[in-house]
Amino acid sequence: MTEQDPDLTAVVKELWDSDINRLRPGTDYRISLQNKAVHQSNSSDEKDAAGAPLFTFVDETIFKKDTFLAFISLLDNYESDTGVPEVVTPEEEAENHRFLDAVMKTPVMKIVHKYLIEKSLSPLDTSAFKQQLHHIWFELYARRGSSRPDSSGFEHVFVGETRGGRTVIGFHNWIQLYLQEKLGHIDYKGYSVKASSPAPDEKKHLVALQFCWKNGIKPKGSIFMGVSPEFEFALYTLCFITSPNERVRVSFSLYDIEIVCHHYNQKHIGTTYPVLIRYQDVQ
Repeated sequence: MTEQDPDLTAVVKELWDSDINRLRPGTDYRISLQNKAVHQSNSSDEKDAAGAPLFTFVDETIFKKDTFLAFISLLDNYESDTGVPEVVTPEEEAENHRFLDAVMKTPVMKIVHKYLIEKSLSPLDTSAFKQQLHHIWFELYARRGSSRPDSSGFEHVFVGETRGGRTVIGFHNWIQLYLQEKLGHIDYKGYSVKASSPAPDEKKHLVALQFCWKNGIKPKGSIFMGVSPEFEFALYTLCFITSPNERVRVSFSLYDIEIVCHHYNQKHIGTTYPVLIRYQDVQ
C-alpha cells in the first residue's frame, strides 16, 4: 500500500478545510445510489441496476459563483471522441484563461501555489504559475491511437471522452455528470464497490459508479461529489506536480484515499481521479 507523505497530507487537509464553495450532501444536493451495478463489458445495452437518475436535487444557485460559471463554460468546448482532432477557438482559449484566473483567486489554489513554491516546483510569479497550469491542463496532445492532438488533461478528467464509440474514458467530475444527466445524456447504472471497499454512502463526498454516456459505458468511475471545481483542480494539480505517474495516498476529514495520477510524456495530465480506501473513524 502506498505510504502517505506527511507534508502532502497536511496541505490536502488544509485544502479540504478551505473549500468554502463545497456543497453539503443531503442539503445542497441529494443523490440516490440505488443498487450495486452489474459487471459490464464495453456495451451500454446491459442490465441497469438503477431505474432512477443518480441526482434527485442540486441547489443550482452555487453555479452562479465565479469558479462554477467559468468551469461550466468549458464543458462544451471539446470533441468527445478520441482520434478527432481538437480545434481551440480564440473564444475557447479566452474561457480557459478566465477559468484559470478565477481558480487562482481562491484560497485552495493559493495554498497549493504556496506549497509548490516552498518545494521549488512552481514559480513565484503568478503569471508564470498560470502558464504552468495551462501547460499541464489545457495544452493538447495525441492520446493513444491518435496521430493528431485530440485530448487534454482537462477534457479527459473533467469533461470525459469516448473511445471507439463504446467506452467512456476519464469523466471524473460531478458537475458534468449532473448537467449531462439533467439533459438526458447520462444513464446511471448503479454504484460500484469492491469486496475490500467500504459500502457507498449518499451522505459522503466520494462515490464509485457506473454509467452510460453517448452510447458508451463507463464500467467504473470514481468521483468526488459536491466539491468545488477549484478544490479538484488544486488537489489534482498538487498531486501531479509533486508525484506524476503515481498513486498518492492522503487522508482528510472522513476519508482515506488514493489519488491516481498518470502523466502524458511527463508534461501533461493523462488522467487523475480519487479512489476511496476507507472511511476514517473521526470522533
